[in-house]
Amino acid sequence: MQVDMDHPLCRELLVRLERELEVLPDKPDETPLNTLNCLCALVAGRPLALSQAGAAELVELDQAGQQRLRQLVERRLANVPLAHLTGRQDFMGLVLLASEAALVPRRETELLGWAALGKIESASAEEPLVVDLCTGSGNLALAMAVHAPQAKVWGSDLSPQAVELARQNARFVGRPDVTFVAGDLAEPFDHPDFLGRVDVLICNPPYISSAKVDNMHAEISEHEPRLAFDGGPFGVKVLLRLLKDAPRLLKAGGWLLFEVGLGQGGPMHKRLAGLPAFAEVESVQDANGDIRALAARRSAIVAAAGRV
Repeated sequence: MQVDMDHPLCRELLVRLERELEVLPDKPDETPLNTLNCLCALVAGRPLALSQAGAAELVELDQAGQQRLRQLVERRLANVPLAHLTGRQDFMGLVLLASEAALVPRRETELLGWAALGKIESASAEEPLVVDLCTGSGNLALAMAVHAPQAKVWGSDLSPQAVELARQNARFVGRPDVTFVAGDLAEPFDHPDFLGRVDVLICNPPYISSAKVDNMHAEISEHEPRLAFDGGPFGVKVLLRLLKDAPRLLKAGGWLLFEVGLGQGGPMHKRLAGLPAFAEVESVQDANGDIRALAARRSAIVAAAGRV
């Protein structure tokens, strides 16, 4: 359901979006035309993700529809995230449900996702056990389950609202077997079924310093949950807890993979390399050469009860 660029209203709204829309660096696909296509489809009764909107058919809007389209454009220009308006977001080839309950999945997190998928596919286990901490909308967990159907995937989040959205997404993508639970970081998995048994542990933790969260763009600070961004005074509070808890869950040779903020990759790589619990550390870089994720392999020697 594409925008009819022969319609005066569509031309007017596109010009406004081209002039006023601020596309955030972590959402590069949200061009003015793609945004208008999505909003037009939404008015026509078919909520679509960005990947779906461009190939849809043209649609004519009546007067009420045109007014609704104007209102949606105004809301988008008032910094309401596009994914919150449409209720849809793309991630690693999946279309997922999106809402204010969790962080809107970002393209940059796909770097972490594809790296984790590679570790799952190379795991020796017939049914690799995969755990996704800070799962949010469940985007990483579900991408792993869809792209690596042999894996048994679990996800957890501190926010019960995020967990409910993740469960909705599991049904939405046809993988209701992926289990999501509420709890603080690794706490839900402090159980013999998981201790020393996890093949791949994934996490996209909050890593922005508390002082910077309030100064983030209004599209983020006013509409997405602070819990998903606030990493404490120095931005590494959750990251350090993750490094402490991960060895207890991982089997010998298992992999920990997690996202880091700009500038955190080098110091975190050095910290990981100095921990006896990990035998190998890899960096995942973006197109600019910045480290945006790290992967660390659990040492072959695992102490009793999963302790480092």
